Amino acid sequence: MEAVRAQCETQINAFSDLLEDLPDSDEPVWLLGEQYCVKAEKSELLSDIRSRLWFTYRKKFCPIGGTGPCSDTGWGCMLRCGQMILAQALVYRHLGREWRWEKENCQPEEYHRILHCFLDRKDCCYSIHQMAQMGVGEGKSVGEWYGPNTVAQVLKKLALFDEWNSLAVYVSMDNTVVIEDIKTLCKLQPMKGQLKPSSSGQVEPQAMGSMLGHFSPQAQGTPGSHPGWKPLLLIIPLRMGINHINPVYIEALKECFKMPQSLGVLGGKPNLAYYFIGFIGDELIYLDPHTTQAAVDPDFDGTVDDQSYHCQRRPRRMKILNLDPSVAVGFFFKTEADFDRWCTFVQQEILKKRCFRMFELVEKHPLHWPPFIPPTKPEVQTTGAELIESMDKLFESEEEFEILNV
Repeated sequence: MEAVRAQCETQINAFSDLLEDLPDSDEPVWLLGEQYCVKAEKSELLSDIRSRLWFTYRKKFCPIGGTGPCSDTGWGCMLRCGQMILAQALVYRHLGREWRWEKENCQPEEYHRILHCFLDRKDCCYSIHQMAQMGVGEGKSVGEWYGPNTVAQVLKKLALFDEWNSLAVYVSMDNTVVIEDIKTLCKLQPMKGQLKPSSSGQVEPQAMGSMLGHFSPQAQGTPGSHPGWKPLLLIIPLRMGINHINPVYIEALKECFKMPQSLGVLGGKPNLAYYFIGFIGDELIYLDPHTTQAAVDPDFDGTVDDQSYHCQRRPRRMKILNLDPSVAVGFFFKTEADFDRWCTFVQQEILKKRCFRMFELVEKHPLHWPPFIPPTKPEVQTTGAELIESMDKLFESEEEFEILNV
């Protein structure tokens, strides 16, 4: 069955490549805050797309939970999109927006550390194993399809155990971003701890994502950090319509891709998740996780063959009006000043000039809401899959925005 599915995927991708070449248009392409002219800057645009980390279905990895599935084909697409939006935040944090991947070039150590965080192993902090099992705490069985808000909640919880990246994750509630709450979250002093593997070879909770000791001690700090501010991944789950996207939101959605802090959008069609990274005209550009590849293991020296983690096909496109109304918009802020600039732009360009707002941005915590309590890492003295299983009851699920089956 897997062979048949793989053959069908190959045929579909080959056919799609014939149709997906970018139009020879004067309209600008916006890609994660960068503007390109297709006619004059096509090679630069394609290099930018190729440089994004691309996570797809994988097969032949260790069973999830020890006895679960060895492939996420057919159910893991939104989890893979969640990995992509988070990976983009980590690239911004450690390498910057201007970083580019080239097939034969040697990449910086931070790039390899980021990639290791997402390998299909239970001891990698953002692996399919960790995400699927953390989803159990959100009411999702391993192998069940996710919506964008559920994935956002999973990323928020896993980030608590990732001290190398030291990332704050804020998932908005009720379409509302609260400035006061975000500043409270990001100004907390990060917890101190060493990054080291356990005697069993698995990563301790305080060292998830540390690459199992493959990297030098000098690399185990948090380069690029700014005193007094924890870098922020902001995810805003939205519902832009009932059964179909309401056209009044389209211009505001496009504005999000123009912002320099943009991480793109999680969304898609019913039961088909895509990672949207830009637009041209009335079409969205996206990375498609619906390709099954074999799981990749590190070599003895810790290096990873990264060819399959960058999409070298022509970029996929989809009409904006075909987008399912349930989405999650992502932004990254490395500094407080960066966040303040975004707030000013949103208030001036998105909220004041658009009569139909995608979301609200407010200064103070709403009085009718429960008090805001920044999440903290539970004291758990175990590793790997056991870590996630023991945490299921430590968090409460929040309201979900699921993609509708229509």
